[in-house]
Amino acid sequence: MNDFIRLKNACGYDALRMKWILLEFDRFFVSEGVKELHVKKEHIEKWRATRLNDSERTLYSKYSAWSQFCRYLCHIGIECFIPRLPRQPDRSFTPYIFTREQMQKIFQACDELRLHDRHMNVNLMVLPSLMRLLYSTGLRISEALSIRNEDVDFAKGVICIKKTKNGEQRMAPLIESMSAVLEEYTLERNKIPVAGVDKPDSFLFVSLTGKPCVSGSIYQWFRKILEICNIPHIGNHHGPGVHDLRHTCAVHSLIKMCERGTDLYCALPLLSAFIGHKSIDATAIRKADGRNVSAVDQSAKGTGSVCVSNQSNR
Repeated sequence: MNDFIRLKNACGYDALRMKWILLEFDRFFVSEGVKELHVKKEHIEKWRATRLNDSERTLYSKYSAWSQFCRYLCHIGIECFIPRLPRQPDRSFTPYIFTREQMQKIFQACDELRLHDRHMNVNLMVLPSLMRLLYSTGLRISEALSIRNEDVDFAKGVICIKKTKNGEQRMAPLIESMSAVLEEYTLERNKIPVAGVDKPDSFLFVSLTGKPCVSGSIYQWFRKILEICNIPHIGNHHGPGVHDLRHTCAVHSLIKMCERGTDLYCALPLLSAFIGHKSIDATAIRKADGRNVSAVDQSAKGTGSVCVSNQSNR
């Protein structure tokens, strides 16, 4: 399994999820007392019987891992049963699109957050700039938190995103107001009495201790922000969540291009490249209520633009 993971990493894939899936397989074999290297059909069927609470999409991912791993074993001379992938489940996920008025409230709530006692590990300082960055660039939260100081080029107005979901680097453009927000943030951050926060290879978003921010803490703060803004949180993977800022960025950007007269068939490829999708279909189409819904169909009310620096960053 370790050799298989090293092969995936050598090919440029982020194999973290694959590691967890293979760990589950390994624990299953240990619990069953299986010591032979061959993976048999009955092994996979017995494993499947234990996965009663996995969703269809989770099972599809795990069967894909089974298939890839068994093919690898066959390639190195260990004959194994290669399971057939189940039918890929339909994408029934419908993103939550914030209105422009809600985005203004979210920015204002971030600016007005205050601590009532001393906690050095909190990420309160990064929220005003981070939320604006997620909305203005459509970055995934993992991509934003992986940014290092050297990745930001204020002169050219771009950020080099190196750690991406698809393993392909891309440049995220910064509008003038967003650049001003990040410059103000870095200026205040560099006042933290911690050595090395301003080094080129240090992370851009850090807590008051100088440690890089983690997504779990950002999610918790975002829930508090939604509560302050009176935006209901449905929960159970129905949001709204931090990732919906990415969907909102895509929808608002597409609407803005269409309002300027850009043809939809020209706008979608630009938008797809901007947010880092590998295909136009991943950008344009979502499955909801048994019908295909384009990003425009899920647009929020209002046509005015949101300036990301209309409030203080402090």
